[in-house]
Amino acid sequence: MQTIIKTPKQALNPAFFKQKPDREEIELFKKEFISLLDKINDSESEEFHKNLITDFLNSVYYKNNHYINTKGYNDLVIHNGKDAKSPVGVLIEVKKPTNKGEMISKNNLNAKSFQELVLYYLRERKTAKNFELRYLVITNINEWFVFDAQDFEKLFYQDKALLKKFEQFQDGTLSGTSTDFFYKEIAAPAIDKLQTEIPYTYFDIRDYNKILRNADREDDKKLIALYKFLSPIHLLKLPFANDYNQLNKEFYGELLHILGLEEIKEGTQKFIVRKPKGKRDNGSIIENAINELDSMDKLSRLPNISQYGNTNEERLFNVALDLSITWINRVLFLKLLESQIIKYHSNDKGYSFLTIDKIEGYDDLNSLFFQILARKEEERREGYLKEKFAHVPYLNSSLFEQTELEAYTIAISNLRDKARISIYSKSVLKGKNNTKEIELNPLEYLLRFLDAYDFSSEGSEDIQEENKPLISASVLGLIFEKINGYKDGSFFTPSFITMFMCRDTITRTVIQKFNEAKGWECTTINDLYNKISDLSEANQIFNSIKICDMAVGSGHYLVSSLNEMIALKSELGILIDKNGKRLRDYKITVENDELIISDNEFGIFKYIPYNHESQRVQEILFHEKQTIIEKCLFGVDINPNSVKICQLRLWIELLKHTYYKVGTNELETLPNIDINIKCGNSLVHRFSLDEDLKPALRAIGYTVAEYKEAIAKYHDAHDKAEKHELNRLITKIKSGLKTEIGRNDKTSRTLLKWQKELSDLTAPNLFELNSKEKKVIQKKTNETQKMVDKYKSIINEIKNNKIYQNALEWRLEFPEVLDDEGNYIGFDAIIGNPPYIQLQSMGEITDVYKQMGYETFERTGDIYCLFYELGNDLLRPNHFLSFITSNKWMRAGYGQSMRQYFVEQTNPILLIDFTGIKVFDEATVDVNIMTFQKGANLHKTETCQIKKDFSSGITKLSDYLMQNAISSSFGGENSIASFVILSEIERCIKDKIERVGIPLKDWDINIYRGILTGYNEAFIIDGKTKDELIEKSPKNAEIIRPILRGRDIKRYGYEFADLWLICTFP
Repeated sequence: MQTIIKTPKQALNPAFFKQKPDREEIELFKKEFISLLDKINDSESEEFHKNLITDFLNSVYYKNNHYINTKGYNDLVIHNGKDAKSPVGVLIEVKKPTNKGEMISKNNLNAKSFQELVLYYLRERKTAKNFELRYLVITNINEWFVFDAQDFEKLFYQDKALLKKFEQFQDGTLSGTSTDFFYKEIAAPAIDKLQTEIPYTYFDIRDYNKILRNADREDDKKLIALYKFLSPIHLLKLPFANDYNQLNKEFYGELLHILGLEEIKEGTQKFIVRKPKGKRDNGSIIENAINELDSMDKLSRLPNISQYGNTNEERLFNVALDLSITWINRVLFLKLLESQIIKYHSNDKGYSFLTIDKIEGYDDLNSLFFQILARKEEERREGYLKEKFAHVPYLNSSLFEQTELEAYTIAISNLRDKARISIYSKSVLKGKNNTKEIELNPLEYLLRFLDAYDFSSEGSEDIQEENKPLISASVLGLIFEKINGYKDGSFFTPSFITMFMCRDTITRTVIQKFNEAKGWECTTINDLYNKISDLSEANQIFNSIKICDMAVGSGHYLVSSLNEMIALKSELGILIDKNGKRLRDYKITVENDELIISDNEFGIFKYIPYNHESQRVQEILFHEKQTIIEKCLFGVDINPNSVKICQLRLWIELLKHTYYKVGTNELETLPNIDINIKCGNSLVHRFSLDEDLKPALRAIGYTVAEYKEAIAKYHDAHDKAEKHELNRLITKIKSGLKTEIGRNDKTSRTLLKWQKELSDLTAPNLFELNSKEKKVIQKKTNETQKMVDKYKSIINEIKNNKIYQNALEWRLEFPEVLDDEGNYIGFDAIIGNPPYIQLQSMGEITDVYKQMGYETFERTGDIYCLFYELGNDLLRPNHFLSFITSNKWMRAGYGQSMRQYFVEQTNPILLIDFTGIKVFDEATVDVNIMTFQKGANLHKTETCQIKKDFSSGITKLSDYLMQNAISSSFGGENSIASFVILSEIERCIKDKIERVGIPLKDWDINIYRGILTGYNEAFIIDGKTKDELIEKSPKNAEIIRPILRGRDIKRYGYEFADLWLICTFP
C-alpha cells in the first residue's frame, strides 16, 4: 500500500489559501490553540480528549453554524448544518494519546482506527445514503490524519467485493457479527489489497507550540495554513469569499445605491432598475447625471438618440446609466490599481491616491482620468496635480480616453459636488468608526465605501491587519455582469461551468492544432509534452489559436480561456522569458477560476519589484497574458456596455501581473486590447463568409497582410496620436471593403443583371416589331421591372433598416481568421453561453433572422439554435464549439431542425445534461453543455446525465464525467425525434417499450395548455388564505379549487404545494 502525504498548505484550495485571514481571527485561533495544548493529559480518557477537540473547534469556527457531537458509534461528527438532523460532513475517529496499538502511523495505516473509519464510512455512505460526506479524520489529539471522502469513495465504496461483504455483515448473514470480525476479516484484507495510492493530510499540533507562544507576529504567518485547514470552508468544502460563484451582496447592494439603482424581482428573474420616485437621491451618480443632462439639454446633441429609448425619460436614464457605467468602471479599475501599487510597496499607504484628501471633488477625479492616467509622466503639466498624483502611473488604456458619449454630453466633472446622498441602510460604513451620518457628499461616500473593502488580499501568505471584506477581480466580474444585464435579467455562468468548458474545449483545440501543424497523432497533453522539443516553434503554434465568444457579456469565458491557456502552456513546459529560457520550478493551475502560481514548496508567488527572479516571473506572466489576449481571444456582443466591461475585465487580468520596468519607477503600460472585442449583432451580416474579397481588396489598394499589420501596430501603440491614426486606417480599410463588397455581393450582382436585361428590353429596336412581339417584349419588361424593384427593395431595406446597421461582418471585423488572399479560414474554438430568447417574442428582427437563411430557424424556437448554427459556420474544419444552453432542443418540437443539424452537419463529441439540477442561481431553466467538432458525424458522443449526487462545490465536473459518462450514438430517425442519454440497459428497455407500446402522440386524446390567470398573485392563494376565505363565507368553497403548477408535476406523480385557484371564470 502506497501513500501520498500532504501538509495542510498542500491540501488547501490555492484560491482559498491566497485569501488573507483577519488578525482578529488569528488571535482567537492562537488563544484557543494554546488552551488546547495546555489541557492535553496523557493519562486522561478518550472521552476527555474528544471534548477538548469539540470545545476547540466550536470556540474558533463551528459554534452556532455546524453541530458537533457523537453519532452512534462514531466518536465525533461535524454536521453540515446547525443541528443533528443535517447530514454529517466530517467523521472523526479519536484515540487517547497513549493508545499506540490502535492508532495509525505514517508507516502503518492498516491499524484498528483506520479499519473503524472504513466501517463508519460505509455505514454513513451506504446505509444512511449520505452523499454529503467531506472528510474523515483519525487523531490522537496530537497527530492528525485527514482523508478526503472522495478518495474513500474511489478506494472503498467503489470496491464491489468490499461493499457486498459489508452488506452481508450488516444483514448478519456472515459467520461473524462483531465489529472485531469486520475489522479483521473484511476491512483489514480490503485495505491490504489496495493497489492505488492513499492520499491524506498529516500534521502534529505539537510542532506549532513554539510559534504560538513567541511574541514575533511574523511567525503567525506559519499558522495560516493550519487555521484554514481546520475551518468549515475547508473541512466542509463551503464556498469562500472570492469564489467566482459568490456575490458579495453587501458590496453589490451599496454600489447600486450609490449609482441610484436597485434590484427588483419579477417572477423568477431579477432586474436592475432606477429607484422609484420618492426614493431617489439627487447625489446618486445617475440622478446627478440626469439633472445635468436635462438642464443643459444635452440629449438634443446626440445622433441616433432613438437607440436610448422612445421617451425623453427613458433616454435620460439610459444615457446617464451608460455614462455612469463608464465612470464606475474607471473608478473600480483604479481601486484595483491603487491596491496593487500599495502591495508592491510593502503596504505603504503613502501610495494611496483614491482618497478624500487627494480627490476633493469630481473635477479632481476627471483630472486624474485625463490629465494623469492618460498622459506620460513627462507630458503632465507642472503643478499641484502632478505632485499630488506623483505615484500614479501612465497606463496607455483607452479606458482613460474620453468616450464619444462623454464628448457629446457631459464629463464626470459636470456632476455637482454639493449634492447629497443618503447612507445605505446596510452600509459597511455604519460599522466603521461608529459613523452617525445619515447622508454624505456623493464622492466622499463613494471613496469611503470603496476604502472599507480590501481589493488586494490575494496573492501572498499574510494576515489582514485591518478587518476589511475582500473584493477580488473575480467578484467584480460577477458584479459587472449583473449591472450590465439590467435590461434582460442577468444570469451569471458559474465558474465550475466556465472552467470545465474552457479547459475541455481548449485542450482539444491545442491537441488538434499541434497535430495539424506537425503531422502528429497525439491524444493527450502528456503526449504533446513528450513530443515538443522546439520551444519557440511550440509557442508560435500555440499562439496561433483563435478563440471566440459570440455573446461575450462581461467576458467571463474569455477570462477563463486566458487562465486555462496560461495553465496549459505551463503544463506543456513552453512558458519562456524574453531570452527563450523556460520557466521552471513553478506550478501554474486554475482554481475557482483564478490563476494560481506556486513554487515547489507550494508557496504562492508574490511579485517583489526589482528582485531578479520575481521580476522575471512577473514579466513572463504579463507578456504571456498580453500575447494571448491580443492574438488568441476575440468576442462580440450586441450590448455596447458589455463590450466595455469585457475590455475592462481583460485589462484587469493584465493589471494583476503588471510590473515596474527595471531601473525605473514606471509600471509597464497596458496594450490596446479593446480592438478584439466588437459591438454588433453576431447573427446578422450582409456579406457571406465565402464572398470573394480579392476584387474589393484590389479596389481599395490594401492587402489582408497590411490590414493585419495595422491591427498589430494598434495593439502596441503607446502614443495617442499614433493610436488614433491607426484607428482611422483600420476604419478606412473596413469601410472601403464594405463599400466594394456591397457593390459586388450576390444581391447587387443580381440587381445589376436584371437592370441590364431591363435596359436591353427598353432600348430602341432597329426594326419595327409586330403587335405580338410587342406584347411579348412588354410582358418581359414588366416581369423584369418587378425583379429590379424587388432587388432594389431588398438592398434599400438592408441599407435603411436599423437592425442591419448593427450587423457584424465577421470577415471584415476579424481579419485574423482570413488567409492572405482574404479567404475565410475560421476560429479554432468557439465557447460561450448564448442568450436564450424565444424568437417569436423578438419582434421584427425575427423576420430578419429568417431572411438570413438559418436552417435551424423555427419561429417557435429559440435564438440559441441560430448561435449553434452560425458557430459551426465560423469554425475551422475539425475544430470545436462548446455552448451551455437550454436543453429544450433535445426533445421539444421546435428542436427537431436543431437535432437534425447536429446529426447531419456536425460531429457531436460531448453532451452533458443538467435536467433537474439548478446551474444558475437566478434561473430555473434546465441546461446542457454541447460540444461538437466541425466535421462528419462519427456517431460516438460522450454523454452524461448529471444527477442530484453531483455538487459543484465538492466534485469537479471533469471527475464526475469520468465516473459517470457513457458512450452514445446520435443519428437516424430516433435521434432526430429526440436526443436521450441512456445506458445500454436503459436503451434496451426503451426499445422494448417502443416496440410493444403506443406513443403518446398516437393516443386519441387532446392535450391542452394549463390555466392562464393573467395575474397569479391575485388568483392563486395558499391553504391558510383559502381556509380564511371559506370561514368568512362557506360559499367561497364553490369557486376555490386546488392547482398544480408545472414544477409540481414529477416523473411518476405530483407534489401538492397547498396552492389554490380562485375560479371566477365559467
